[in-house]
Amino acid sequence: MTETDTFEIFLVATPGLEDTLVAEARDKGFSGAKVVKGGVTLTGGWSEVWRANLKIRGATRVLARIGAFRALHLAQLDKRARKLPWKDVLRPDVAFRVEASCKSSRIYHSGATAQRIERAIREELGAPSAADADITVMARIEDDLCTVSVDTSGELLHKRGHKEAVNKAPMRETMAAMFLRQCGYRGTEPVVDPMCGSGTFIIEAAEIAMGLEPGRTRHFAFEQLATFDAKAWTHMRDHSTNASVKVPAFKLYGSDRDAGAITMSRANAQRAGVTHLTQFNQLTISELAAPEGAPGLVIVNPPYGARLGESSHLKPLYNAMGRTLFERFSGWRVGLITTDPALAKATGLPFKPAGAPVSHGGLRVRLYQTAAL
Repeated sequence: MTETDTFEIFLVATPGLEDTLVAEARDKGFSGAKVVKGGVTLTGGWSEVWRANLKIRGATRVLARIGAFRALHLAQLDKRARKLPWKDVLRPDVAFRVEASCKSSRIYHSGATAQRIERAIREELGAPSAADADITVMARIEDDLCTVSVDTSGELLHKRGHKEAVNKAPMRETMAAMFLRQCGYRGTEPVVDPMCGSGTFIIEAAEIAMGLEPGRTRHFAFEQLATFDAKAWTHMRDHSTNASVKVPAFKLYGSDRDAGAITMSRANAQRAGVTHLTQFNQLTISELAAPEGAPGLVIVNPPYGARLGESSHLKPLYNAMGRTLFERFSGWRVGLITTDPALAKATGLPFKPAGAPVSHGGLRVRLYQTAAL
């Protein structure tokens, strides 16, 4: 695999957000983007791997497919793993680790699979293995087909590199970006989040409005691969960021009844470089009012009960929020994320049919949307 080779690139999606992720990838010009189980596949070379990590907001990881082969037993796995182009991708001076999974295959032991591939890499390339290595080789055996990839991201991509303060059970940035997209947000209108927590929705919306790339301030695992060209990457990152930055004429507003949440949000917005476009205020739902100017989007991720039947005590909160939005936000669209249809109904808002369930912290949440109120 050389710098000019093309291969399959896999964007790992949050379960339930695959269709939204493929729409984002197509909008950003990635070739051959299509939905598959667990995410989205693209075709491209290493520069496209870098660009995906830099630009895609909704993926949790970007994997580069190194190769695939059939293996019916461990000896065959060992022999064929040695033929993969390890020296073209991994560096002999950089530690790696191997993660493996097996499903519906004659090789069924994931631990043994990882050990065989790890040994093959060590002996063929000379690179050391380490449990805490930044470079992860991922092998999946399904129906006797072994697919081998390298995780090019490293830390999960929701870690944008500038958000340090978080509250309990935060909405990940990757999910927030996809829910904003599902609500039709493209960075051309104001956004209000009346329960902003650590500011995730507002900061993501501000970055989109300004044209700031999600990966602009962080490091990636691909920087430690044999295929990495530091000069080309710096040019891509700097040119992309400088070429796209805009100064919108509107603001984005977050509020929360908790003073600590507002402090966190302001600090996170400052690190993200969006302070001038955002405003965070300590407010209760009853104090909430629409900002002056054109209407836009209200998006909110309120508290919800962990299990069905435990959420009845939250209905007054949802009811009060619904009344406030209906009475004071004429012309605005609403997007609400919750686990329980009864809570969405308690708002009294005219929601369209709910979106597909999305996995969030062990729960299944849905996005409920209105047209302009």
